[in-house]
Amino acid sequence: MAPLASLPLPPSTAVTARFLAAPAIRVISPSRPALPLLSSASAGGFPHASRAPCSAAREHRRGTVRECSRADAAGAAPLSKTLLDLKDSCWRFLRPHTIRGTALGSIALVARALIENSHLINWWLIFKAFYGLGALIFGNGYIVGINQIYDVAIDKVNKPYLPIAAGDLSIQSAWLLVILFAAAGFSIVISNFGPFITSLYCLGLFLGTIYSVPPFRLKRYPVAAFLIIATVRGFLLNFGVYYATRAALGLTFQWSSPVAFITCFVTLFALVIAITKDLPDVEGDRKYQISTLATKLGVRNIAFLGSGLLLANYIAAIAVAFTMPQAFRCTVMVPVHAVLAGGLIFQVVQKGFSSTSGHQKKN
Repeated sequence: MAPLASLPLPPSTAVTARFLAAPAIRVISPSRPALPLLSSASAGGFPHASRAPCSAAREHRRGTVRECSRADAAGAAPLSKTLLDLKDSCWRFLRPHTIRGTALGSIALVARALIENSHLINWWLIFKAFYGLGALIFGNGYIVGINQIYDVAIDKVNKPYLPIAAGDLSIQSAWLLVILFAAAGFSIVISNFGPFITSLYCLGLFLGTIYSVPPFRLKRYPVAAFLIIATVRGFLLNFGVYYATRAALGLTFQWSSPVAFITCFVTLFALVIAITKDLPDVEGDRKYQISTLATKLGVRNIAFLGSGLLLANYIAAIAVAFTMPQAFRCTVMVPVHAVLAGGLIFQVVQKGFSSTSGHQKKN
């Protein structure tokens, strides 16, 4: 039989012949048995031996790309999760509810000082007010952070959700954060608000330190504990913010009726917080022999005492609005504080009724 290359072929099939001839030459080799050419052609024109390595290579490359993509995704997910977890831990470490109180009190006093002297307002004062708020938040973070560092064992019983107690933040990281908070706050205050406000700021940090740190650890003594809280969160905060605002306006310090009211109101409010803050912590405080008003007098009695002081605060606000209408807006203060007082009474009655009903069912 004549070779395939010597057969006469039409011009249109010349290209096909060249492609068919090439695989035939590659297949016939000393290490491999010869394959019939016609069987290769009948299977699709190309022998499988020449196509399989290319397909396998392509599949291998695709598989490698898929593995690399999965590895990249797996590497990115833990990093983003780690950053989110760190952000959440730092936020819980700051105790957001304490930040809200600090921010609201500061904004109220600054706003009052600016309203009283609206002709002296300029944009630089707005930026300076934000610097001051940042310093207060840093100082607040330092105080609550120090407390968490030295209360890990107690917090594991009372507040296991806090980041150190939960194991989400190490002691070393917590120390780094509180040092940064103290340094940042001090730097802001000393560079913007002068020596007097800086001394008040340092006094607040000092009181917050001896509240938690041995050998002082004044939180063990109920009277000293709530006096420190009332002083720092009440008087120092309000007096310092108002003094700094008037100094920034170029004015000497001068009490006004609204500012005196805000200071007294917030100081009493801080006193209520100091008295009632240990109500959820009775179990851990008793376990570690921390003496508080709640452990001494009982949860129910302290709850009623705090509610009574808070109710007196609201009633005093209503009375002040009526007695000094020239300094306060009765249409705002009276209904707002009346609603707050009514809500407080409703909650006290409801909680008292619920606890009484539960006690009767147990009996």
